Amino acid sequence: MYIISLFQHVDVSEKIKTAPDGSYQIGVLIGSFIPFVVLIVIAYWMYNSAKKRDKNGY
Repeated sequence: MYIISLFQHVDVSEKIKTAPDGSYQIGVLIGSFIPFVVLIVIAYWMYNSAKKRDKNGY
């Protein structure tokens, strides 16, 4: 998995600097934040499921 992440390394500041217009910049920023949002959603789901499991006494 680490090897794959090395190939996917993207310099966001360079992409924004060479962006053709403003909408491309917004797309790059949104695309760079999507992985963090997905991780937050997964963490929240795991927290809620553990909380419900504790409440039910399993």
